[in-house]
Amino acid sequence: MPEQPYIIVTGAAGFIGSCMVQYLNEFGFHQLVLVDDFGIEAKRKNWEHKKYAHIVERYNLMDWLNDHQPAVACVIHLGARTDTTEFDYSIHEALNVQYSKEVWQYCTALNIPLIYASSAATYGDGALGYNDDHAVVAQLHPLNPYGVSKNEFDKWALAQEEQPPCWAGLKFFNVYGPNEYHKGRMASVIWHAFNQIQKEGVVKLFRSHKEGFKDGEQLRDFVYVKDVIKVMGWMMHVMLNGAWSAAKNGLYNLGTGKARSFNDLVKATFAGLDKAPNIVFIDMPEDIRDKYQYFTEANMQKLHHAGYTDDFYSLEEGVNDYVRHYLATMQYF
Repeated sequence: MPEQPYIIVTGAAGFIGSCMVQYLNEFGFHQLVLVDDFGIEAKRKNWEHKKYAHIVERYNLMDWLNDHQPAVACVIHLGARTDTTEFDYSIHEALNVQYSKEVWQYCTALNIPLIYASSAATYGDGALGYNDDHAVVAQLHPLNPYGVSKNEFDKWALAQEEQPPCWAGLKFFNVYGPNEYHKGRMASVIWHAFNQIQKEGVVKLFRSHKEGFKDGEQLRDFVYVKDVIKVMGWMMHVMLNGAWSAAKNGLYNLGTGKARSFNDLVKATFAGLDKAPNIVFIDMPEDIRDKYQYFTEANMQKLHHAGYTDDFYSLEEGVNDYVRHYLATMQYF
């Protein structure tokens, strides 16, 4: 019998990537090629118990593909340098732009569907809104090199005449959930809040330094990773079944479409631990005040029009699941 085609997942040892691998495993996909930097010991538990056919070091991917010439059904490209505090643009440019171009060109040459991670960081301060309209992409001004690199690749992708047969770039908003233990300071506010509660019984949030926003009422679109992987799984299914038309190719927001406050987030974290909220406010460091977003909210119309109709976890539902079933027990997804 001919070998079942592979699904390639880059960033497979990371937060969202490892959750995506678990999702695929649960739906019976074991012919997976996992791509990442597997030398990072803190990520080992994210991937070592997953079912897969091959693991390939990130820098060896193109050579491995050329040498093995595998049949590939789909590429889910989630690997990236995601550190928003890394200000050396050349690092982001190499991993988030040049590497992504190689993945794109591979998928284009072999007619392979591609789903890749963009970011809501591309929207900058939100002055132009949070609409995944291709017409505004060239006008966006991200606030850090990470956001710039993601937007540069989006612009490049939209300008290409030669494209994969089906493709989608997903602008992830504030994703939280299991398998982010290795991320340290870049982990979600929930992860930090949980650890503060366990250690000190209190959560520290930044004061507002902007008129019209009370302390802790800064707003974000927080999206549970289980919804993120479900959307990608749906997209892959539609693409592989030939039901994704070229007209649907492009960029898509991936949030919940409902901004919620940090106060709400932290209260939900306390509730997941069956504790009463205890929040104190501290001054925001001056060096990030002018780059701080006070409001993000994904316009989700485009994804719905593309055919995705499932409900998303509410903030309270997602945080409760994350805290009780993962953080409190140090479990992995």
